[in-house]
Amino acid sequence: MENEGSRPEPREVRLDHRQVRVLAHPLRMRLVGALRVKGPSTATALAEMLGTNTGATSYHLRQLAEVGLVVEDPDRGTGRQRWWQAAHDVTNWESTDFDDDPDARAAIDWIQGDQVRLLAQHAEQWFATQQEWAPEWRDAFGMSDIFMTIPAARLQAIEAEVWELLERHRNEADPAEPGAEQVQIYLAAYPMPKEFR
Repeated sequence: MENEGSRPEPREVRLDHRQVRVLAHPLRMRLVGALRVKGPSTATALAEMLGTNTGATSYHLRQLAEVGLVVEDPDRGTGRQRWWQAAHDVTNWESTDFDDDPDARAAIDWIQGDQVRLLAQHAEQWFATQQEWAPEWRDAFGMSDIFMTIPAARLQAIEAEVWELLERHRNEADPAEPGAEQVQIYLAAYPMPKEFR
């Protein structure tokens, strides 16, 4: 089913125990991310983009394919050259999905920690290069926070509402619009440190 902007709905996956254990690897996370952002690619091109070797890239793509996180792109493959694409646009999970499996719990903890490390890396890159951007972008990018005292159900409702807003804007946006840039928006909510509670 397509939305009003004639774009297909994003393909989503809710991670299962096997998928989360396979995904919890630095190169595998980067491979899935690169395929989602840049589109279909070969192991050779991905290795060059991510600064690794083709053998490792090929191995990890096959591991991701075994659990359905990437798939071969049959329309692009020729001979020995295999093209890969992300099987999904969005990965979902709830932290409690893995409470019954210590290995999967450790994997999801690593994945969430890697997301925080990536956020910190992106922020540092932004601070180092922000003067290269036009004033309207410098004013648009950045972070902010707000303090609330609310129950868990209200926090979940806020997150769902903000997510719907972000999806609506993504679906309505025209990537060909002059001045359009790819951006990454993080949504995070954490408890206040104990010393402030």
